[in-house]
Amino acid sequence: MASNTAPTDGGSNEVEHDHGLVRVYKDGRVERPFVAPPLPAGLDPSTGVDSKDVDLGDYSVRLYLPPAATNAPECKQLPVVFYIHGGGFVAESVGSPPGHRFLNSLAAACPAIAVSVEYRLAPEHPLPAAYDDCLSALRWVLSAADPWVAAHGDLARVFLAGDSAGANACHHLALHAQPGVKLKGAVLIHPWFWGSEAVGEESRHPVARAMGGRLWTFACPGTSGVDDPRMNPMAPGAPGLETLACERVMVCVAEGDFLRWRGRAYAEAVTSARGGGEQHGVELLETEGEGHVFHLFKPDCDKAKDMFHRIVAFVNAV
Repeated sequence: MASNTAPTDGGSNEVEHDHGLVRVYKDGRVERPFVAPPLPAGLDPSTGVDSKDVDLGDYSVRLYLPPAATNAPECKQLPVVFYIHGGGFVAESVGSPPGHRFLNSLAAACPAIAVSVEYRLAPEHPLPAAYDDCLSALRWVLSAADPWVAAHGDLARVFLAGDSAGANACHHLALHAQPGVKLKGAVLIHPWFWGSEAVGEESRHPVARAMGGRLWTFACPGTSGVDDPRMNPMAPGAPGLETLACERVMVCVAEGDFLRWRGRAYAEAVTSARGGGEQHGVELLETEGEGHVFHLFKPDCDKAKDMFHRIVAFVNAV
């Protein structure tokens, strides 16, 4: 999936594209300079959660089984959290240390069966490859083909969750889940959405607006631009937000994240599409003084713990 190799004989160190998370050289090599070595699946001693990887062809999934699934017979049927990692659709994996630790903790705390998708990355596999992999993986989970899901998962309580690009993909899946499927909820953490027109207090400067969509057009070369409905769910002609196939939606935003206003606008638009009022099923959590996906890199800070507990409460709400 990822290529971080040294140049071959006659190769070039001349960079053709550098988007921070991913660097492409003119000889075709791809590097992801900030991606830490992945952690393997297996028993996590701090939470007691077991995990395993399942190869499904073009993609794979990592499943997490908490101790509650087998230690307490009365708790065997657990909610299922279907998680999609971030990284701009160009970086990270199910084994990325912050995400793997987060899912061990989340599976134990809920408790829940968690499923994380190892989707194909751009530029080797441009979008919509990642969307297709995630949708296929969700349908695989809903089929209860895996024994952990079949024995311990409550398929009437399936939640989508993801951070950044993963939250973007959650929105896509909530629109395109197989007919008749009604998901219990979706948790969008610092969702990566953008658009040509500024919302809230986003910068109006043309250069800033163009920079906000630069990685998107790289990952999805066939896109119509930042008002592609996959990147801008509020764009003219985008699918109606009232069609999201989930009962409840939680959107998390952070004060220091340039995507903050876009996430707020999304939460407000979903609320409006559902008629507003007290029963709209939309929860917005704003964290002051923190930046994009801070919870993954500072999991022990008070604000990360507060967000974590709010997500657990959202999953466990009746």
